[in-house]
Amino acid sequence: MRHQKAGKKLSRTPAHRKALFENLITALLEKERIETTLAKAKAVRPIAEKVITLAKRNDLHSKKIAFSILPKESVVRKLFNEIAPRFKDRPGGYTRIIRTAPRIGDNAEMAIIELVGEKPEAPAKASEEKEKKAKKEKPAKAK
Repeated sequence: MRHQKAGKKLSRTPAHRKALFENLITALLEKERIETTLAKAKAVRPIAEKVITLAKRNDLHSKKIAFSILPKESVVRKLFNEIAPRFKDRPGGYTRIIRTAPRIGDNAEMAIIELVGEKPEAPAKASEEKEKKAKKEKPAKAK
């Protein structure tokens, strides 16, 4: 009986499972949107949300715990400086799972797991750069 054995095994050894979850969480926080199988997305979601909640505390102890979970220093820095402040007023539910079409090779159920909410000010900078380029091109065409 599997009483009080939370989480899915995903047909992996404990070390392989731990490495898989570390890599998936790192990719999710780095890219903010990844595509994986539905089972992996459902297994990673609670761990990723706990890491984001941990980062919201923003103290030394939570940073050390985050470093023990995430292998990349750049991702931990992004988590504490960009992602956690974005969710400071949100009490939970930082990720969203969207089912997609089955995988071609083995018909596995696929899903996109992403962080909820928009990236702050990134689209505004891109649109400003496009406007500047457009302004530079118009006088050149007029001559």
